[in-house]
Amino acid sequence: MTLSRTVGALALAAGVCAAPAVQAQELTLWSHWADQTAKVEFVESAARAFEQANPGVTIKINWYQKEPLYAALKTALTAGQGPDIFYAEPNQTEYMENGLVLDLKSKLDWNNIEPWAIKVWGYEDGVYGFPLEAWTVETYVNLALAEKAGVEIPVEGVEGAAFVDAVKKIAAAGITPMAQGVADRPYPGAFLTHEILVKKLGVDDYASLLKGGDVKWTDPRVREALDYAKQIIDAGAFPPSISSIKLGEAHRYFHTSPGAVMLQMGSFYPSRAFASPDEGGQPKDFRLSISNGPVPEGAACPKCKTIAVGGSFVVNAASEHADLAAAFLNSMATPEMGNKWLEANLVQTGIKADPSQITGDKAAYLQMLQAANEGASYTFGIPVQQMQGNPREVFTQTVNQAFPSGIIGVDEVIDMMNGAY
Repeated sequence: MTLSRTVGALALAAGVCAAPAVQAQELTLWSHWADQTAKVEFVESAARAFEQANPGVTIKINWYQKEPLYAALKTALTAGQGPDIFYAEPNQTEYMENGLVLDLKSKLDWNNIEPWAIKVWGYEDGVYGFPLEAWTVETYVNLALAEKAGVEIPVEGVEGAAFVDAVKKIAAAGITPMAQGVADRPYPGAFLTHEILVKKLGVDDYASLLKGGDVKWTDPRVREALDYAKQIIDAGAFPPSISSIKLGEAHRYFHTSPGAVMLQMGSFYPSRAFASPDEGGQPKDFRLSISNGPVPEGAACPKCKTIAVGGSFVVNAASEHADLAAAFLNSMATPEMGNKWLEANLVQTGIKADPSQITGDKAAYLQMLQAANEGASYTFGIPVQQMQGNPREVFTQTVNQAFPSGIIGVDEVIDMMNGAY
């Protein structure tokens, strides 16, 4: 070999040692929200920013509807495979019970995540989910129809018999008081009842009731709360077809056709209602307000309400890139990203954010939502997230379906729920 070739070879070798090539790594993420553009864009944007900050890393995202996602995950995880990161909700405790997801307690910056979100995703000694989406149970009001019926539903809500009277007055005007549907979800029909229960009992006793603690369904306060809900139902609150209406159809029923004065819904309401009208969204000139739900007489906590952590991300315990996956989730745990989520999706998040910093055409809605939650005391998770096993199944069949449909009464609910434990 000539001297020049020897020097060149040594220089090349030295260069390789001094600047090794970046090893390409691919993270895979499977998520719900295939048809929710703002959420898709938020996560995709976060992925591209992470890739830019970490040369050699790519994030491949597959978007699904919820049920197909769960089916795909079940097959993949059972085979010891699956994506590095995937969508999950806190009630899916089977992931933790079977060691399928990574404990993130020491891997995320929890200072930038709401304490209640940490509590919701806590399991034994760990914390397992990154709580991207959160939502409260709100009472949305169609102002035009409320005025037509001659009723007012203020932000602080309506108490006791006055709410029953308002429902009767709306029904007498030939208008549906409260749009609702339970055909495809295990929870919307229970919104009315469980929000009355948490107000009547207060957060601690309500949690005890749901989890089979010292407070039983035979407690006189529980009966009073159920009696109040039954009065509202019997006053004609819900559509006769409540059992066949799907969640998305309930939105359209409320704001477009045939129209209703109220809709009790998670604050993910904008994900459907703020779409264009030709895609099922509310009319452009729709006048909306948000109210506290009906307040029972003798309420221990009139401002108590439910906040639920919804769409979250977990890390596959079998991932070969677990630390990198956690780093990607951590890149979203900043106040700036929290505000971007709020502005894009108009629904709460487990990331600490500051809605007062948001301006523009979306600010008014967020201020309205903030006002409806001013001074609220929260219970964490709707009942089907707080309950397990047989009680959860019986609750879904009774309080979510049969009770609001008028098929069963208070005595049946108490007997069936008490027996479920």
